[in-house]
Amino acid sequence: MANTLLMPKATAVWLVDNTALSFDQIAQFCGLHPLEVKAIADGESAQGIKGMDPIITGQLTRDEIAAGEKDQNRRLHLSEPKVRVPESKRKAPRYTPLSKRQDRPNAILWLVRNHPELKDAQISRLVGTTKATIEQIRERKHWNSSNLVPMDPVTLGLCSQIDLDIEVNRASKGRDQALPTGDTLLPAALTERLQPEQPARKSEDDELDADAVFAKLSALKGKNEDDQDH
Repeated sequence: MANTLLMPKATAVWLVDNTALSFDQIAQFCGLHPLEVKAIADGESAQGIKGMDPIITGQLTRDEIAAGEKDQNRRLHLSEPKVRVPESKRKAPRYTPLSKRQDRPNAILWLVRNHPELKDAQISRLVGTTKATIEQIRERKHWNSSNLVPMDPVTLGLCSQIDLDIEVNRASKGRDQALPTGDTLLPAALTERLQPEQPARKSEDDELDADAVFAKLSALKGKNEDDQDH
């Protein structure tokens, strides 16, 4: 993490006006040319720039200035900052090896066909291509469209399965889920309705028809007597 001087020209103005440091020392500390520091001292440069005290900003100590004034050959050193702010890192575009660049159109065609929800920027991040190339392949205007074969970019080694899953999940957010195709199980609520109705069981409290019972017994008794007579 680099420790750099804040507002070097304003710091140089303050050092010229408030210290006995040499032009070379101020130039070395502020990253300027000695002639530019001399021009500041002569009033020919940095007019209208308000000097900034490096002691207040914590970039230089009084002891360091005093030591430099005593020894004109001494180089000034920045003080260690109390709080370090990490440098912002710009994410570089994905690098594709030369041996695999010829496979990128096939991978783009695979992504366009199998994941139409992906945006051009997402495809560019996955395989390291340009939006113009994606558009040409999507509209079949690519110079080699007749020879392209859809190929999985993960199999080709252009991206990892994790990266592909992340981009697909991002693109799928907020989209309606596709309805399942083919034979599927019916919902439980529907299967309950389709079950055959069980016949209602007679209540134990239902009264029996006594006359019908006695009539059947009499008929059976008479039939038995006739059989005996024969």
